[in-house]
Amino acid sequence: MPAPFANLAEFAALLRDLPGPDPAAVAAARARDATLTKPPGALGRLEEVAAWYCGWRGDARARVRAPQVVVFAGNHGVVAQGVSAFPEAVTAQMVANFEAGGAAVNQLAGVVGARLDVCALDLDRPTGDIATGPAMSGAECVAALAAGWEAVAPEADLFVAGEMGIGNTTPAAAIALALYGGRAADWAGRGTGLDDAGLAHKAQVVGRAAAANPARGGLEVLAALGGRELAAMAGAIARARILRIPVLLDGFICTAAAACLEVEAPGALDHALAAHVSAEPGHARLLERLGKVPLLSLGLRLGEGSGAVLGVGVVQAALACHSGMASFAEAGVSGG
Repeated sequence: MPAPFANLAEFAALLRDLPGPDPAAVAAARARDATLTKPPGALGRLEEVAAWYCGWRGDARARVRAPQVVVFAGNHGVVAQGVSAFPEAVTAQMVANFEAGGAAVNQLAGVVGARLDVCALDLDRPTGDIATGPAMSGAECVAALAAGWEAVAPEADLFVAGEMGIGNTTPAAAIALALYGGRAADWAGRGTGLDDAGLAHKAQVVGRAAAANPARGGLEVLAALGGRELAAMAGAIARARILRIPVLLDGFICTAAAACLEVEAPGALDHALAAHVSAEPGHARLLERLGKVPLLSLGLRLGEGSGAVLGVGVVQAALACHSGMASFAEAGVSGG
């Protein structure tokens, strides 16, 4: 559906009126869990994941049947500052690879039976260089938020927002610095493989970006320091919430985009779990600020939504156990 907002103020108002989970479904899911053929708590965090998912879907015996992955792509003016080991032309080349089914995320999506869509956003028009000024105007940010909003399939029952954008760990680090403070070096990581000198330079650029864009509020920060693909991810995550579709957050870039929603409207990410913690050092710090404990820790730093797609399998497994296991009574097992 077309996005029901025309400016950042209207989007912010939408974030302050979001639906919550179904408490009756959560209670029924927990009650069911207590009857299953296992000791209480024996499935550990899978039990919590199942109750969380059932609450958002309003079904005490839910299953994951239609996961969706959308890879959003954008280019960044800050690449001119030498913050990436790869040229920005790689963004479009990787979009073609996604569309041809040749990337890692394509293979992982196939493993979990997820639909994969690709949404490239004005690749021939990079955002502004955040080291010297804003990435986007309010109108440009709204257009990207709307693209993300419209990319979510209403029939999806679990959503992953992935990204591709050469240089986009720099905007992510600048967003984290603007939202949560600290030192630029706390948030800047090696991205696609910077050496020590490159990392030090990148941290300087992140610090200059935050100083050049003294934005306040999550959405202002997103427009000033983000990129089109980051804004699109934020729009998609918000749309999923409206549809009560649970979300799995991917790595540092996705989490930075999502953090803008949470800072703008606390609780906006209640429908989202952190699928994994990446090797990008700022990611763990960002998850801590958000109070999100990752499901997986595999040292990934690819992006594309790859870590979150692996998390889809964890959620599927949690729901398969929760909704498919027999109760003690059904199995004729003593002790229930």
